[in-house]
Amino acid sequence: MNVRCLLIDDEPHAVEIIESYIELVDGLEIVGKCHNAIQAFSMLQSMPVDLLFLDIKMPKLSGTDFLRSLRNPPKVIFTTAYREYALDGFDLDVVDYLLKPIPFERFLRAVSKVMRLEPQHMANGISEPDQPPVEKELVPSERDAFLYFRADRKMVKVYTKDILYVESLKDYIKIITTNARPLVVKQAISSVEAMLPGRDFLRIHRSFIVAIDKISAWSPSHIEVAGQELPIGRLHQKDVGRALKMEV
Repeated sequence: MNVRCLLIDDEPHAVEIIESYIELVDGLEIVGKCHNAIQAFSMLQSMPVDLLFLDIKMPKLSGTDFLRSLRNPPKVIFTTAYREYALDGFDLDVVDYLLKPIPFERFLRAVSKVMRLEPQHMANGISEPDQPPVEKELVPSERDAFLYFRADRKMVKVYTKDILYVESLKDYIKIITTNARPLVVKQAISSVEAMLPGRDFLRIHRSFIVAIDKISAWSPSHIEVAGQELPIGRLHQKDVGRALKMEV
């Protein structure tokens, strides 16, 4: 039986991201999408829900207050841009706490916790003893890890192994990959840095993030990737030197 998911977030883009991730995972099913907790409360009265993807800061009623108001809540994964509510998540016994922007790998780790639960914990306490627990490894290999970016009015999949470097262009970023034309996205470079695995990518400048395994040459002031010389920022010199074990 699929895990029935209800998405609750007042940001349409955030809902679209989670929706696109759910569509990639067998065993998950979207039964509803809400833009505030009041709508969600009504939907919970009218249909069975196993899992909430719940934002915290929303108008009228916060996600944490909404969860406290439920007598028998489904399993919950918080999706929020705010770290300071992590303790609330612990107190409310949520399955996981995802910080936006949410990388696909991190989403899978959270969902895998739900998928490994015994069936009797699902569907608001309805027992299904004839179905065995789902024992599915959801986390993909690092080589197959990918992210989605919104560009040209659609969500574009980018495999992290294909990224050469990321360049900041004021309110936009340009993602340079090995097998496609540059992808230009309206997003802050700091948010992309948070999405990329730190062991594989290195911030070398306020305007550049590079894939460590794509570095072909370096000097104390520059790094070369795919024939392009990229500057090492003064504030990043120590981190770069430590990562590449070089004197800068």
